[in-house]
Amino acid sequence: MLGVEILMTVTAKLLKLFRVDQQLRGLKTRLTDAERFLSVQDKQLKAIEAAHAGNEAQLMKHKVAQQSDEVEATGIGDRMETIRTQMDAAGNSKLYAAFLTELNTLKTQKDTVEKRAIEQMENVARLEIAVADTAKQRTDRVEIVKNATDNRDKRAHEIKDRVAELSKQRAVLAADLPKGVLKDFEDLVLLRGDEAMSDVEVLDRRNHEWTCKACGMALPMETINSISVGKITRCSSCQCFLYTEEDVVSKKKQAAEQL
Repeated sequence: MLGVEILMTVTAKLLKLFRVDQQLRGLKTRLTDAERFLSVQDKQLKAIEAAHAGNEAQLMKHKVAQQSDEVEATGIGDRMETIRTQMDAAGNSKLYAAFLTELNTLKTQKDTVEKRAIEQMENVARLEIAVADTAKQRTDRVEIVKNATDNRDKRAHEIKDRVAELSKQRAVLAADLPKGVLKDFEDLVLLRGDEAMSDVEVLDRRNHEWTCKACGMALPMETINSISVGKITRCSSCQCFLYTEEDVVSKKKQAAEQL
């Protein structure tokens, strides 16, 4: 009988651990959601900042190019005025023709540079709008990130004490369980969460019909007998740990009587 009682105690403690874990997961869910939202907003802010920096770099590049083209166009214009003066003073037709050829070449160059300067001016205007837009996006997103951070911190503060209390309870319960059972349980929790343990549903006690509430699979008499004598029992279908509330109640009564 001692061996049976030990096994029953292990099942009961495992169930207590499971319910403490459920409370911890419930408390942490809202915090996890807040942290996830903050992470998404932070990534979006970084993307906006990168786009803004890129727009600013492109704007500076086109401004420099525009200024360079304007300076070059002015220089070509000054050179053209000098040649026109020289043409008026040319002593012969051959020299005049040479000046005229150079003047026409410079005019073509000036037209090309001025056209390029206009294109750069258009690029500058477009990028100034883009910079203003990403600057506004950044300002808006910074505010969202700040609010998300405040919300995350608020939720963390709200559950801090309760999480600490439950974590202590969990540590005590976990330390009192066989290592093999604890490892199997924790591995299963990672996969199934709240369905790592399941109560047995009684469909028809007289006709020996029971099912696992987690997966709905019918449970044979051998499984019910195993649970009833306190053995650690798992569903053959979903592998969850099985228990019955009746067993838990009886253990509480036994514990009370021993006190």
